[in-house]
Amino acid sequence: MQIDLTGRTALITGGSMGLGRAMGMKMAAAGANIVPVARRQEPLDETVKLITGAGGKAHAIGCDVTDPRAIEAAYAEAVKTYGAVDILVNNAGSSLRGPFLEMTDEDWKNDLELKLFAQIRFSRLAFADMKERNWGRIINILNTGAKAPAAEGAPTAVTRAAGLALSKILANEGAPHNILVNAMMTGLIDSDQHVRKHAADNRGLTYDEFKVEMAEKARIPLGRIGTSEEFANVACFLASDAAAYVTGVDINVDGGRSPVT
Repeated sequence: MQIDLTGRTALITGGSMGLGRAMGMKMAAAGANIVPVARRQEPLDETVKLITGAGGKAHAIGCDVTDPRAIEAAYAEAVKTYGAVDILVNNAGSSLRGPFLEMTDEDWKNDLELKLFAQIRFSRLAFADMKERNWGRIINILNTGAKAPAAEGAPTAVTRAAGLALSKILANEGAPHNILVNAMMTGLIDSDQHVRKHAADNRGLTYDEFKVEMAEKARIPLGRIGTSEEFANVACFLASDAAAYVTGVDINVDGGRSPVT
Protein backbone atom coordinates (compact mmCIF):
# COMPACT_ATOMS: atom_id res chain seq x y z
CA MET A 1 0.00 0.00 0.00
CA GLN A 2 1.36 3.39 -1.01
CA ILE A 3 0.66 6.13 1.54
CA ASP A 4 0.79 9.59 -0.01
CA LEU A 5 0.49 12.70 2.17
CA THR A 6 1.96 15.12 -0.36
CA GLY A 7 0.65 18.64 0.18
CA ARG A 8 -0.70 17.89 3.65
CA THR A 9 0.55 19.49 6.86
CA ALA A 10 0.66 17.57 10.13
CA LEU A 11 0.91 19.33 13.49
CA ILE A 12 2.12 16.88 16.13
CA THR A 13 2.13 17.82 19.80
CA GLY A 14 4.80 16.10 21.86
CA GLY A 15 6.51 15.94 18.49
CA SER A 16 10.14 16.33 19.53
CA MET A 17 10.91 12.83 20.82
CA GLY A 18 9.70 9.25 21.01
CA LEU A 19 6.39 8.49 19.35
CA GLY A 20 5.90 12.08 18.23
CA ARG A 21 9.23 12.15 16.43
CA ALA A 22 8.61 8.74 14.86
CA MET A 23 5.19 9.78 13.56
CA GLY A 24 6.64 13.00 12.17
CA MET A 25 9.39 11.18 10.33
CA LYS A 26 7.00 8.60 8.92
CA MET A 27 4.52 11.22 7.70
CA ALA A 28 7.33 13.36 6.29
CA ALA A 29 8.58 10.35 4.33
CA ALA A 30 5.06 10.12 2.87
CA GLY A 31 5.29 13.74 1.71
CA ALA A 32 3.69 15.75 4.52
CA ASN A 33 4.98 19.01 5.97
CA ILE A 34 5.61 18.41 9.68
CA VAL A 35 5.09 20.84 12.54
CA PRO A 36 6.48 19.26 15.72
CA VAL A 37 5.30 21.10 18.84
CA ALA A 38 6.93 20.69 22.25
CA ARG A 39 8.40 22.68 25.11
CA ARG A 40 12.12 21.98 24.76
CA GLN A 41 13.90 23.55 21.81
CA GLU A 42 16.92 21.26 21.61
CA PRO A 43 15.03 18.01 20.86
CA LEU A 44 12.72 19.98 18.54
CA ASP A 45 15.73 21.16 16.55
CA GLU A 46 17.08 17.60 16.43
CA THR A 47 13.75 16.33 15.08
CA VAL A 48 13.71 18.97 12.35
CA LYS A 49 17.30 18.07 11.47
CA LEU A 50 16.39 14.39 11.14
CA ILE A 51 13.35 15.12 8.98
CA THR A 52 15.02 17.64 6.67
CA GLY A 53 18.15 15.49 6.49
CA ALA A 54 15.98 12.73 5.05
CA GLY A 55 14.53 15.10 2.45
CA GLY A 56 11.37 16.12 4.30
CA LYS A 57 9.98 19.48 5.36
CA ALA A 58 9.55 20.51 8.99
CA HIS A 59 9.08 23.64 11.08
CA ALA A 60 9.40 23.32 14.86
CA ILE A 61 7.36 25.39 17.30
CA GLY A 62 8.12 25.69 20.99
CA CYS A 63 4.92 25.61 23.02
CA ASP A 64 3.70 24.83 26.52
CA VAL A 65 0.48 22.99 25.70
CA THR A 66 -0.97 23.75 29.12
CA ASP A 67 -1.07 27.45 28.14
CA PRO A 68 -4.14 28.38 26.03
CA ARG A 69 -2.46 31.47 24.56
CA ALA A 70 0.63 29.49 23.62
CA ILE A 71 -1.59 26.96 21.84
CA GLU A 72 -3.29 29.70 19.83
CA ALA A 73 0.07 31.19 18.90
CA ALA A 74 1.52 27.83 17.89
CA TYR A 75 -1.46 26.97 15.73
CA ALA A 76 -1.37 30.39 14.05
CA GLU A 77 2.35 29.98 13.31
CA ALA A 78 1.75 26.57 11.75
CA VAL A 79 -0.95 27.99 9.48
CA LYS A 80 1.24 30.96 8.57
CA THR A 81 4.12 28.65 7.69
CA TYR A 82 2.32 26.04 5.60
CA GLY A 83 -1.11 27.54 4.88
CA ALA A 84 -3.21 25.02 6.81
CA VAL A 85 -3.18 22.23 9.35
CA ASP A 86 -4.66 19.16 7.65
CA ILE A 87 -3.61 16.55 10.20
CA LEU A 88 -3.60 17.10 13.96
CA VAL A 89 -1.93 14.52 16.16
CA ASN A 90 -2.61 15.15 19.86
CA ASN A 91 0.32 13.29 21.37
CA ALA A 92 1.50 15.45 24.28
CA GLY A 93 1.41 13.79 27.66
CA SER A 94 3.16 11.88 30.39
CA SER A 95 2.32 8.98 32.66
CA LEU A 96 1.19 10.16 36.08
CA ARG A 97 -0.31 7.39 38.17
CA GLY A 98 -0.35 6.11 41.72
CA PRO A 99 -2.56 5.23 44.68
CA PHE A 100 -5.79 7.23 44.53
CA LEU A 101 -5.40 8.65 48.04
CA GLU A 102 -1.96 10.00 47.19
CA MET A 103 -3.11 11.99 44.16
CA THR A 104 -3.71 15.64 45.04
CA ASP A 105 -6.08 18.12 43.41
CA GLU A 106 -3.02 19.70 41.83
CA ASP A 107 -2.03 16.35 40.31
CA TRP A 108 -5.48 15.96 38.80
CA LYS A 109 -5.60 19.51 37.47
CA ASN A 110 -2.14 19.29 35.91
CA ASP A 111 -2.95 15.98 34.23
CA LEU A 112 -6.21 17.29 32.79
CA GLU A 113 -4.51 20.44 31.47
CA LEU A 114 -1.65 18.55 29.84
CA LYS A 115 -3.60 15.73 28.25
CA LEU A 116 -7.27 16.57 27.92
CA PHE A 117 -7.48 20.36 27.64
CA ALA A 118 -4.54 20.47 25.23
CA GLN A 119 -6.46 18.07 22.98
CA ILE A 120 -9.63 20.14 23.31
CA ARG A 121 -7.91 23.44 22.52
CA PHE A 122 -5.88 22.25 19.54
CA SER A 123 -8.85 20.30 18.18
CA ARG A 124 -11.14 23.32 18.48
CA LEU A 125 -8.80 25.39 16.33
CA ALA A 126 -8.13 22.68 13.76
CA PHE A 127 -11.72 21.41 13.56
CA ALA A 128 -13.08 24.81 12.52
CA ASP A 129 -10.56 25.13 9.67
CA MET A 130 -10.96 21.52 8.57
CA LYS A 131 -14.70 22.01 8.42
CA GLU A 132 -14.27 24.90 5.99
CA ARG A 133 -12.00 22.81 3.73
CA ASN A 134 -14.13 19.66 4.04
CA TRP A 135 -11.06 17.55 4.85
CA GLY A 136 -9.22 16.77 8.03
CA ARG A 137 -7.66 14.13 10.23
CA ILE A 138 -7.40 14.22 14.01
CA ILE A 139 -5.56 11.43 15.81
CA ASN A 140 -5.64 11.35 19.61
CA ILE A 141 -2.84 9.36 21.20
CA LEU A 142 -4.16 7.69 24.36
CA ASN A 143 -3.33 4.41 26.09
CA THR A 144 -5.05 1.12 26.75
CA GLY A 145 -5.72 2.18 30.34
CA ALA A 146 -8.47 4.40 28.97
CA LYS A 147 -10.48 1.24 28.21
CA ALA A 148 -9.09 -1.13 30.82
CA PRO A 149 -7.96 0.94 33.82
CA ALA A 150 -6.01 -0.85 36.51
CA ALA A 151 -5.64 -0.12 40.20
CA GLU A 152 -3.44 2.91 40.83
CA GLY A 153 -4.00 4.05 37.26
CA ALA A 154 -5.35 7.50 38.16
CA PRO A 155 -5.22 10.21 37.09
CA THR A 156 -3.83 9.17 33.69
CA ALA A 157 -6.41 6.46 32.99
CA VAL A 158 -9.26 8.84 33.83
CA THR A 159 -7.85 11.64 31.67
CA ARG A 160 -7.27 9.26 28.78
CA ALA A 161 -10.79 7.85 29.10
CA ALA A 162 -12.09 11.39 28.72
CA GLY A 163 -9.90 11.75 25.63
CA LEU A 164 -11.49 8.60 24.23
CA ALA A 165 -14.97 10.06 24.70
CA LEU A 166 -13.81 13.31 23.08
CA SER A 167 -12.52 11.36 20.08
CA LYS A 168 -15.90 9.71 19.51
CA ILE A 169 -17.79 13.00 19.86
CA LEU A 170 -15.49 14.72 17.36
CA ALA A 171 -15.75 11.78 14.98
CA ASN A 172 -19.54 11.96 14.97
CA GLU A 173 -19.57 15.72 14.49
CA GLY A 174 -16.79 15.67 11.92
CA ALA A 175 -18.07 12.88 9.69
CA PRO A 176 -20.45 15.08 7.62
CA HIS A 177 -17.48 17.35 6.86
CA ASN A 178 -14.97 14.62 5.96
CA ILE A 179 -13.10 15.15 9.23
CA LEU A 180 -11.99 11.74 10.43
CA VAL A 181 -11.14 11.38 14.11
CA ASN A 182 -9.57 8.28 15.62
CA ALA A 183 -7.68 7.28 18.74
CA MET A 184 -4.57 5.16 19.06
CA MET A 185 -4.07 3.28 22.30
CA THR A 186 -0.44 2.76 23.25
CA GLY A 187 0.86 -0.25 25.04
CA LEU A 188 4.51 -0.84 25.90
CA ILE A 189 6.43 0.92 23.14
CA ASP A 190 10.21 1.35 23.10
CA SER A 191 10.73 5.00 24.04
CA ASP A 192 12.96 7.46 25.84
CA GLN A 193 11.19 6.82 29.15
CA HIS A 194 12.21 3.15 29.04
CA VAL A 195 15.77 4.15 28.17
CA ARG A 196 15.78 6.31 31.29
CA LYS A 197 14.35 3.49 33.40
CA HIS A 198 17.07 1.17 32.14
CA ALA A 199 19.74 3.74 32.94
CA ALA A 200 18.45 3.91 36.53
CA ASP A 201 18.46 0.11 36.85
CA ASN A 202 21.62 -1.14 38.56
CA ARG A 203 21.36 -4.87 37.87
CA GLY A 204 23.72 -4.83 34.89
CA LEU A 205 21.12 -5.89 32.30
CA THR A 206 21.65 -4.86 28.71
CA TYR A 207 18.89 -2.71 27.25
CA ASP A 208 17.70 -5.63 25.11
CA GLU A 209 17.52 -7.85 28.19
CA PHE A 210 15.67 -5.08 30.03
CA LYS A 211 13.07 -4.88 27.25
CA VAL A 212 12.59 -8.65 27.21
CA GLU A 213 11.99 -8.57 30.96
CA MET A 214 9.42 -5.79 30.56
CA ALA A 215 7.54 -7.80 27.95
CA GLU A 216 7.54 -10.91 30.12
CA LYS A 217 6.30 -9.04 33.18
CA ALA A 218 3.55 -7.38 31.13
CA ARG A 219 2.60 -10.76 29.58
CA ILE A 220 2.47 -9.32 26.09
CA PRO A 221 1.15 -12.03 23.76
CA LEU A 222 3.57 -11.08 20.98
CA GLY A 223 6.40 -11.54 23.45
CA ARG A 224 8.10 -8.18 22.98
CA ILE A 225 7.52 -4.47 23.37
CA GLY A 226 6.67 -2.49 20.26
CA THR A 227 8.78 -0.03 18.31
CA SER A 228 7.96 3.60 17.68
CA GLU A 229 8.12 2.94 13.93
CA GLU A 230 5.42 0.26 14.21
CA PHE A 231 3.24 2.76 16.05
CA ALA A 232 3.98 5.46 13.47
CA ASN A 233 2.94 3.15 10.64
CA VAL A 234 -0.61 3.01 12.02
CA ALA A 235 -0.75 6.77 12.53
CA CYS A 236 0.43 7.42 8.99
CA PHE A 237 -2.29 5.13 7.62
CA LEU A 238 -5.00 6.88 9.64
CA ALA A 239 -3.78 10.26 8.38
CA SER A 240 -4.06 9.23 4.75
CA ASP A 241 -6.77 8.75 2.15
CA ALA A 242 -6.15 5.00 2.47
CA ALA A 243 -8.17 5.25 5.70
CA ALA A 244 -10.95 7.34 4.18
CA TYR A 245 -13.69 5.11 5.64
CA VAL A 246 -12.21 4.79 9.12
CA THR A 247 -13.46 7.15 11.82
CA GLY A 248 -14.55 6.97 15.43
CA VAL A 249 -12.39 3.96 16.24
CA ASP A 250 -9.78 3.30 18.90
CA ILE A 251 -6.95 1.04 17.83
CA ASN A 252 -4.83 -0.88 20.32
CA VAL A 253 -1.16 -0.83 19.31
CA ASP A 254 -0.01 -3.00 22.17
CA GLY A 255 0.95 -6.46 20.91
CA GLY A 256 -2.34 -7.92 22.13
CA ARG A 257 -1.82 -6.98 25.77
CA SER A 258 -5.12 -5.18 26.43
CA PRO A 259 -8.01 -7.38 27.63
CA VAL A 260 -10.39 -4.99 25.87
CA THR A 261 -10.56 -4.73 22.08
